[in-house]
Amino acid sequence: MKRPQAGNSQEKGRIQFSWGLRLVLILAAAFLLGRGAGWAAETIRTSVTAKGSDSGAELLQQAEGSWGLSFQEDGKPPVADVTAEEIAKYNAWYMQDCQEKVLYLTFDAGYENGNTPAILDALKKHNAPAAFFIVGHYLESSPDLVRRMIDEGHIVGNHSYHHPDMSKMSKEEFQKELGELESLYQETFGREMAKYYRPPQGKYSEKNLQIAKELGYQTIFWSLAYVDWDVDQQPTAEEAMDKLTRRVHPGAIVLLHSTSKTNGEILDQLLTKWEEMGYTFRSLEELGK
Repeated sequence: MKRPQAGNSQEKGRIQFSWGLRLVLILAAAFLLGRGAGWAAETIRTSVTAKGSDSGAELLQQAEGSWGLSFQEDGKPPVADVTAEEIAKYNAWYMQDCQEKVLYLTFDAGYENGNTPAILDALKKHNAPAAFFIVGHYLESSPDLVRRMIDEGHIVGNHSYHHPDMSKMSKEEFQKELGELESLYQETFGREMAKYYRPPQGKYSEKNLQIAKELGYQTIFWSLAYVDWDVDQQPTAEEAMDKLTRRVHPGAIVLLHSTSKTNGEILDQLLTKWEEMGYTFRSLEELGK
């Protein structure tokens, strides 16, 4: 829309003020929307961890909601709602605070649409361990692929049975949601499920971080991701490679979705590029050691 022309300095001042106010309102609305979409880890928003006399618990309570990141400098860790130290007391992680070029690869697997075999092939080629966070539907519909994950040395983690918002659940409800998937896994493979948990939709609270810890789980967030989950609007290979190579940083926990056609197509190339940049891949079992 063409911007109106001011007839005199007073009118020009009013127009500039009006446009400035609109810009402030637009940015405020974008920030609020970013909170709701923060679990996607693609929304770039200002994310400042409070400093001063607040305790770690108070800071965590202020930040709780949907996991959000602000990517501010290429090659450096993003700014998260809370620090690694603040959530470590709950056996929760989103990165390893280190200078060593190591990466922890994780995949969220809500359902199977044909891309996981290519992802597993690339991981096998590079001898790269990963963690797949599955839900009940995935295990019910694709036990053969879950078996392959196990056989090839990957962690199969708990993403809940039904993928609900667990941030406000009671301990009994929380335990039931994780326990149903644990039981199905035990029945299917005759072994216990690894105690790694990823909050559905990235939604969390101090309370459910504590519950997960009491149940013996480590909660795994992420410090590197991009918009890859929309199967109808997949990023190009060039877009994906650009974001994932610019944003990579030492100690990153990488979140990718196994439903992404782009991920299936580029993973071999991506792992090769990261290796050329000096990175190696580690299992979540080594996180924090």
